[in-house]
Amino acid sequence: MAFDQLGLSTPLLRALADKGYREPTPIQTAAIPAILSGRDLLAAARTGTGKTAAFTLPILQRLHDGDAPLPHRLRVLVLAPTRELAAQVAENVASYSAYLPFKSAVVYGGVKMDPQIAALRQGVDILVATPGRLLDLYQRGALGFSGLEVLVLDEADRMLDMGFIHDINRILNVLPPRRQNLMFSATFAREIRSLARTILRKPLEVSVSVANATAERVEQWLYPVDKKRKSDLLLDLIVQNDWQQVLVFTRTREGANRVAQHLENAGINAWAMHSDKSQGARMRALAGFRSGAVRVLVATDIAARGLDIEQLPRVVNFDLPGVPEDYVHRIGRTARAGSSGQAYSLVCADEIKQLNAIEQVIQRHITREYIGGFEPRHEVPESAPLRKPGAPGRASSRKPTGARGAGSSRRAAPAGKRGGERKKRPGRGRRGGGRSGQ
Repeated sequence: MAFDQLGLSTPLLRALADKGYREPTPIQTAAIPAILSGRDLLAAARTGTGKTAAFTLPILQRLHDGDAPLPHRLRVLVLAPTRELAAQVAENVASYSAYLPFKSAVVYGGVKMDPQIAALRQGVDILVATPGRLLDLYQRGALGFSGLEVLVLDEADRMLDMGFIHDINRILNVLPPRRQNLMFSATFAREIRSLARTILRKPLEVSVSVANATAERVEQWLYPVDKKRKSDLLLDLIVQNDWQQVLVFTRTREGANRVAQHLENAGINAWAMHSDKSQGARMRALAGFRSGAVRVLVATDIAARGLDIEQLPRVVNFDLPGVPEDYVHRIGRTARAGSSGQAYSLVCADEIKQLNAIEQVIQRHITREYIGGFEPRHEVPESAPLRKPGAPGRASSRKPTGARGAGSSRRAAPAGKRGGERKKRPGRGRRGGGRSGQ
């Protein structure tokens, strides 16, 4: 199917052609006709599936049928959980509306409010906002919702995880009751369905991916290592493989600072990105990483939400996340838009609980490899058996599987052992899963 078969207008098709988009993704094929018809929508789609275009394109087309916004008013509100995601969505809105006469703006915290107030003064067709800053502007009288036509909750699951439910409810209480509502989430978890019942009216449900499934094109490896040697192993992998663009995830802001400083001390251009950084610093770090000026970006989960970097070759989990679903989000930063990617996790013995939870969520055991010179003194315990979803305590009959790097050979774990396939890599000069850096 081509985009012109979805009923999109010529200006939108022209903008898509400029971006090199030829065929709609599954979420776009399912969501665009429903949104064009005016229906409320509850959609499950993981990151990297093209969901921003899935709601932006039909919304832009439907704006033709309404009047221009009044001063300090907006016609479409898109709520996003983080500054980075809000900025990314706003960039996409601007790209898709390049040949249309609509005005858009983005507002989020961490920057001065006066320029945002000025942008809203004449009214905007589409406003992308984080909940906290939106409420601040509303309380100052900088905007009103009397002309609102469409509400979009993007990454609703993340907004609930980050504790935005009270802000969302406060926003819902001041919105006009007659509007189209669109909710996008990685899963249809119980909390999401509960929120949907308070917002959506007879919604169409669309799900284009298995809940919590990792991107098919992401190859995954696990490197057992002692906690105190993780920084050295990360540096070794970067140098030995000549990795030129690496996104590294840590669990804490302090950890991100330490890892970035360790790499900087070794001559690797690395920047930390987390919620303690100013918005300007975060934007500079992201811009430098995208351009190649920054070789390694070390980020926490909150700061990394919404990162969209084309052709990102690999991600590294320096720490495993405390929430297993965040692993799916992290490795989804690579292998986007049909490309392939690699994900590496540096795991110490203390993280076995997190590892078991992650492997249960993704329903697979991640391939273990031992890097010569970095074998742990404190071994990472064997992974627990997989259970079928919804059947606690029952071992899955599914065999552990592990991704293979090009040119690598693996042997099965000894009989009676669990935790995926294993291989010990003696010596140095390895290629981190069989791939050289790009």
